[in-house]
Amino acid sequence: QVQLVESGGGSVQGGGSLRLSCAASEYTYNRACMGWFRQASGKEREGVAAIHRASSTSYADSVKGRFTISKDNAKNTLYLQMNSLKPEDTAMYYCAAVRWSYGACGNLQRSSDFSYWGQGTQVTVSS
Repeated sequence: QVQLVESGGGSVQGGGSLRLSCAASEYTYNRACMGWFRQASGKEREGVAAIHRASSTSYADSVKGRFTISKDNAKNTLYLQMNSLKPEDTAMYYCAAVRWSYGACGNLQRSSDFSYWGQGTQVTVSS
């Protein structure tokens, strides 16, 4: 069963922090790669961060040093810790997973690599 449920979004002032969570079904959590994407109003969806089931990570240049992706295997939960938030981080944030269970992680620049998606959680950063 495929299930991804995001939470933790909200409104915060610039410079603040938020932690997003994505609760996954066991099937979805055990895919080879999970990631976070975001889509601002009027813009295309963009990859933010990804984590392989072996725990290697990748980040978009725009969030390196500010965001951290992690997972809790005991809870089947994916996280995105976001620090030093900027107004340009305002977007709907989506949790996603690839369809395959072994192999390379999906390409963050190609959202089509990720087949399973949550419903999204809104993050709004004010200046």
